[in-house]
Amino acid sequence: MGGAEPVTASEPVVLVERDDAVGIVRLNRPEKLNAFAGDMRDLVGEAITELGNDPAVRAIVVTGAGRGFCAGADVDYLRELIETQNSADFEKLLRAGEHVVTAIHALDQPVLAAINGPAAGGGANLALACDIRIMADTASIGQTFSRIGLHPDWGGTFLLPRLVGAARSLELMWSGRMVGAEEALAMGMVNRVVPVDALWDEALAWAKRLAAAPPIAVARIKHAIYRSEVESLETMLALELENQLACFGSNDATRGLAAFRAKETPRFEGD
Repeated sequence: MGGAEPVTASEPVVLVERDDAVGIVRLNRPEKLNAFAGDMRDLVGEAITELGNDPAVRAIVVTGAGRGFCAGADVDYLRELIETQNSADFEKLLRAGEHVVTAIHALDQPVLAAINGPAAGGGANLALACDIRIMADTASIGQTFSRIGLHPDWGGTFLLPRLVGAARSLELMWSGRMVGAEEALAMGMVNRVVPVDALWDEALAWAKRLAAAPPIAVARIKHAIYRSEVESLETMLALELENQLACFGSNDATRGLAAFRAKETPRFEGD
């Protein structure tokens, strides 16, 4: 295969769409449950960055085409890499996944995963890297790496314990089992479960509500929450003071208070 994963598709394997202020990244390899192949990982990272750099985009949804969210890596290609001990090309795949995860966390905009079907391995951790997860009641998610003798990547060992704790993370990663939607919700792995037929409408509606929120406050809240995972209380109190003063001095605070007093819906502009 010449060191490249096979892709046979007449359409782009990653689609970038827009719906008003919502950007959409749709993995588009439905015949393979959107398993990563070729340069899909790089294209996802590029799409996330492109939308994040667009000031008109105020929320992003990541989802999959067809009946799968993302089945993770193309196992046939992984087998070839292992058989030939091609660690250089394998590392390129890992680095591309790292880029996607760090890009999502670096964005000011909220990123929502609409998990429409199986999310396995790197696909599961792509969903966990998003800020919020909404899951179809028929979908499943799993850390399937150990099934093929591999270790979690895409930030899974960082992301999953912060959602479900160390003991559950160990059980899920050691067993490699797929978790159904209701169990994922009970564990705290996802924010909401909805009927599969309603998933896209619910996800888009949620994203539009986030897009209508004040961008300055939204961005600062996102970065503060992620910093709180590694910082002290004193550091976070200082950061809250800094962020609150920045929001206080914004035109959006004036708009928000005026709309509240007038019992109207505010229109935030991000200034």
